[in-house]
Amino acid sequence: MQQLLCSGLYCPFTPQINKHIDVLQEYALEWLLRFNLLANESTYKRFCKSKFFLLAASAYPDSNLEELKVANDWLSWVFIWDDQCDLSELKKQPQVLKKFHQRYLEILNGAEITNQDTLFSHALIDLRERTLQRASMKWFKYFISYLEDYFCGCVQEATNRAKGIVPDVDTYITIRRSSVGVYAVLALAEFCNQFMIPDVLRTHYFVKKLELITTDIIAWSNDIFSASREIASGDVHNLVYVLHYHKKISIEEAIQEVTKIHNQEVISLKDLESFMPFLGGELDAYITKYISGMHGWISGNIEWCSHSSRYHNSERLELKEFS
Repeated sequence: MQQLLCSGLYCPFTPQINKHIDVLQEYALEWLLRFNLLANESTYKRFCKSKFFLLAASAYPDSNLEELKVANDWLSWVFIWDDQCDLSELKKQPQVLKKFHQRYLEILNGAEITNQDTLFSHALIDLRERTLQRASMKWFKYFISYLEDYFCGCVQEATNRAKGIVPDVDTYITIRRSSVGVYAVLALAEFCNQFMIPDVLRTHYFVKKLELITTDIIAWSNDIFSASREIASGDVHNLVYVLHYHKKISIEEAIQEVTKIHNQEVISLKDLESFMPFLGGELDAYITKYISGMHGWISGNIEWCSHSSRYHNSERLELKEFS
């Protein structure tokens, strides 16, 4: 299966790398250790092998260093929390997850920290402050709404695990579009490149369709790369497994089918871009910048998955101590 995981994905977008990658690599651990988000030696080693700094540097190749640091820390926070949702005892406790997420959203919306808050909350306070030093509150509200959607996807997955449900294909696709968190990381492309899409574009049918296709492309490439780990750990939330289970085909056949779906979505994205509406002046420039950010994430994600060890193991996590 490993050969199939590493081949066959179509990506016409040239990978790029941020010039600050070496500085970012040194900085990334420093921030996490400051907030004690790496629970133990095992978590520390897993984080180092995951190379999230490479993802940030690949997805935001034109970002200035300070914006890149903030984006990298958001990615690190989300991925570490994602492991708590998927690999710790929280993975089957949707109501507990909801409480954590509600509190995190309160923190992001300006609530003050208390002695009951988790280490993740303390890290969020820092992220909120540093982000708002470089972005408008209006943009940040959009960003929070995208994180809320990601949180909802995590809770839906935990609900399925608790009930022993393997979602059907359509249901899984809907859940995955939330749990993959692409809308939030695309918003960080705005942040890193120091622009904000005007409301008329954020709600425009063309932009919404671009976002949806990009979300699916990244979701299916991630599902291909993570299939081995997730299947080994017993998690059903992977399109490879869902197709294998419901269509009664082999894992290898399911990987090939997901690869075809991924590649067709990339073609659909390119086709859609060829029909980009001409709205005039700055609006066209904003769309072009945003599309560049989508391309960066598609190619950067595949580049990272190809060089990261994140999906090469399946050990169970102990729940992170929050005090």
